[in-house]
Amino acid sequence: MNLPQHVAIIMDGNGRWAAARQLPRHAGHKAGISALRACVKTCSARGIGALTVFAFSSENWARPAQEVSLLMGLFVEALDQQVEELHANGVRLRFIGDRQRLSVRLQSYLAATEARTAANTGLVVNVAMSYGGRWDITGAVRTLAAKCAAGSLRPADISEDQVAQALQLAALPDPDLFIRTGGEHRISNFLLWNLAYTELYFTDCLWPDFDAGQLDAALTFFGARERRFGRTPEQARSPASA
Repeated sequence: MNLPQHVAIIMDGNGRWAAARQLPRHAGHKAGISALRACVKTCSARGIGALTVFAFSSENWARPAQEVSLLMGLFVEALDQQVEELHANGVRLRFIGDRQRLSVRLQSYLAATEARTAANTGLVVNVAMSYGGRWDITGAVRTLAAKCAAGSLRPADISEDQVAQALQLAALPDPDLFIRTGGEHRISNFLLWNLAYTELYFTDCLWPDFDAGQLDAALTFFGARERRFGRTPEQARSPASA
């Protein structure tokens, strides 16, 4: 089966999962972390090269202060408990997003985690925290504008590749497969530039229930897709165009 090398996921449905069990939302988020841990293991086992997950969006700052505080505490707790296991399994952890909005303590945890796993050569896990696709593109525009102002780049010479290299995921190829759990059918300001040619897979499964079988269903969906990138079906199937 043809597998994606980079999978992006919006992990939606934690709150509804908790509500269905008459549990506080916080319990749903904790269950979601367990689901993410299992997903990382499955991606590693399947030979997928990169996984990018939407943990906390720019818009999530508008949630009740107590919920935001609990989420931030969960991030720290998860890093404390799981980084060494991930490191032992060769996983490289990276964090994308506006770190300046995070607490100094959490910023320190993120930096230490990245340093700890930087040399690992297995699955690359990108965790999007305080991230928004429009924020990402705006940052890239500012970077290129600064180069133009400094005289090291002409506006006429700005290319799509230069924009892509100024984005948060510059070091990786764009996602091949996007998965959103929880029944919503939108990308919600996630990786707006990078998802231009990504295959989109939506499932009603709530994130805490997303297991290896659910992931394999998404991979099967991807394997059946014909990825043409603007070419005709005949061109896409030609070995010369591969």
